[in-house]
Amino acid sequence: MKKYFAGLLLTAMCFTASAADEIRPANTINIDPTDSPETILLKAANVVPTPNQLAALEREFIAFVHFGPNTFTRMEWGTGKEDPAIFALENLDTDQWVKAMKDAGIKMVIFTAKHHDGFVLWQSRYTRHGIMSTKFRDGKGDVLRDLAESCRKYGMKLGIYLSPADLYQIENPEGLYGNLSKPTMRTIPRPVEGRPFSDKRTFQFEVDDYNEYFLNQLFELLTEYGPVDELWFDGAHPKRKGNQQYNYAAWDSLIHTLAPKAAMFGRGDIRWCGNEAGATRDTEFNVRPIPFPAEATEGLPPTEREIATRDKLPGAKQLHYCQPEVDTSIREGWFYRDDNTQKVRSADDVFDIYERSVGGNATLLLNIPPNREGLLPDRDVEVLAETGRRIRDTYGTDLLKGAEGPAATLDGDKNTFVEVTEPLVYTLPAPVTLNRFMIQEAIATKGERVEEHVLDAWIDGQWKEIARATNIGYKRILRFPDVTTDRLRLRVTASRAVPAISHVSAHRYDARPPQLDARRDTKGMVTIEPRTSGFAWKTLGINSADNLSAGYTIHYTTDGSTPDANSPQYTAPFAAENTTVKAVALLNGMTGAMLDKRFGIVKNGWKVVDTPDGAKAFDENAATVWTAPAGSAFTIDLGTPHRIAAFSYTPPTATSEGMIARGTLQTSADGKKWTTADTFEFGNLVNDPTTRLHTLATPVTARFFRIVADASEGGSNVASIAEIDLFE
Repeated sequence: MKKYFAGLLLTAMCFTASAADEIRPANTINIDPTDSPETILLKAANVVPTPNQLAALEREFIAFVHFGPNTFTRMEWGTGKEDPAIFALENLDTDQWVKAMKDAGIKMVIFTAKHHDGFVLWQSRYTRHGIMSTKFRDGKGDVLRDLAESCRKYGMKLGIYLSPADLYQIENPEGLYGNLSKPTMRTIPRPVEGRPFSDKRTFQFEVDDYNEYFLNQLFELLTEYGPVDELWFDGAHPKRKGNQQYNYAAWDSLIHTLAPKAAMFGRGDIRWCGNEAGATRDTEFNVRPIPFPAEATEGLPPTEREIATRDKLPGAKQLHYCQPEVDTSIREGWFYRDDNTQKVRSADDVFDIYERSVGGNATLLLNIPPNREGLLPDRDVEVLAETGRRIRDTYGTDLLKGAEGPAATLDGDKNTFVEVTEPLVYTLPAPVTLNRFMIQEAIATKGERVEEHVLDAWIDGQWKEIARATNIGYKRILRFPDVTTDRLRLRVTASRAVPAISHVSAHRYDARPPQLDARRDTKGMVTIEPRTSGFAWKTLGINSADNLSAGYTIHYTTDGSTPDANSPQYTAPFAAENTTVKAVALLNGMTGAMLDKRFGIVKNGWKVVDTPDGAKAFDENAATVWTAPAGSAFTIDLGTPHRIAAFSYTPPTATSEGMIARGTLQTSADGKKWTTADTFEFGNLVNDPTTRLHTLATPVTARFFRIVADASEGGSNVASIAEIDLFE
């Protein structure tokens, strides 16, 4: 055992268990100027989460709810100048919200009690800019109170988002934000006649007017709506005034006293992942190198993404545990706008993000915005239900049940662990088929130690590597194509100290062949890939369908026949002109839906004639759009004569402005003398903005092709083309 450990981890500069025990595990560990690189690495291996941080990690999947005036104005950020009457809420069903979240496997909801606009959604004593000044329940409604009661009913934990930025307090002439008031000793909470607190505790802080206002509201939220398990402080500042400073020390003191079990986002407990797309890094240590002593600052930057990889350790003054939340929205935007143009993530998207974030040493924070009827929309609820079903179906069964192996990793007890000094081998009673493997370190007592690990399966009489990754931390989910085996081996190939593994389990996701899409570039090369969901908000190019279907193959034809396993396998882009490409994905003995896509004349060499930005209409990219005044003509020089039998028109999808509803086709051999080849008319483009095909009554041979936009949908004064294709 010792021999294996020394040989395996020599290059990783690992240490003995006794050496690690000399450093007391803590949430923050100081680095001394005399510390050697080996000592610093050992200290990094002994940074552990606080109980509040550990509880936050164990919640795994939590929800955001953005709700307020923006829901009714359809804006992402308000101005602070909104009339409260804009918040025209008539009905509210927070039970429906929480039940849908519970069905998804969500364990906590964080509610935007106040966004940047300053409008409050609870019955605050300290402002009239909020729900108390609306008609909802005659001004006596309290969305936060309803939600808190629903959380208690369904066993859901509650978190609160309170924006430090406050545009109402900036824009209002009597506003407190940046009013240049001097800090004086203030009593929190400030008494308000007729509104006594049942909690009789008071606090003394030397603060200015806006910090007093903020502390008073924190007192309300933490004593009248709790228990509160997370406080979320956004770092966004749409506008500043008067060099307003936040007294974080006072805020922290009040929170730690009133809500001692609450984790704080942006205040040293939890950090931002660095994007709003649900993206995670392949390596996500929760230990951070801090270049300055924390006591010399008023908190750690919430947007800081630096992690304690080996190259980042030199120069650090402290090592601090601070885990990321991977925040994203189920809709395109944080607030509800509509059900027509605002797209909703698919269950594929949400489940993929869940596996990458929760299985990547982080927490998933999914925003689910209610609509103007006070409900979560039906489509969102359906996605949540399907996501929860997939999580339960995949992770509700441990395929290692009954296996022989290190007992401390199989007993389901997070407090037991095995120190890894040789590979961990698991032998099952019978072969199983798996495509997921979950691993957890004993981070509460031993910290994050693994830097690289490999999973092997016993296949055909030998060990075969099936997955490899870097750190583990709270949880790592390895994903790979289906493997059938009765033996698995986990190897730690690099570590900072003796690794302590507390849990392993094997699972199988019921992966299906992905739906396919095909695209062609202007040179005529066709690429076939899994179809994206069409969700266009901060995706960073991540294709969840591809991620969830590991091991699929694509087979295609260009001769009109139906593809199957015997058809050519797609491995790289291929040339295609005036032909139909058919393709299917195969996975686990299943055949996916068939792609059937027609490609026309290759556009390489096409030129625009007297039309600004006309190339956008034939660049094989429907996201770029040519737009001109209504009635304009769009002319293409094809370079050489072609026999044209049909054309297709792809309208813009970002807006209905300029969708060509009726037009005339003209052709020419020389670009001077024109002949009308046909007329066309497309209906219902606004509700169905898909590509439309028009076949000419009589095919025409020509070098020049022109579309005259005779009329646009809704009488629009512009004409637009996302893409034009011609077919022989």
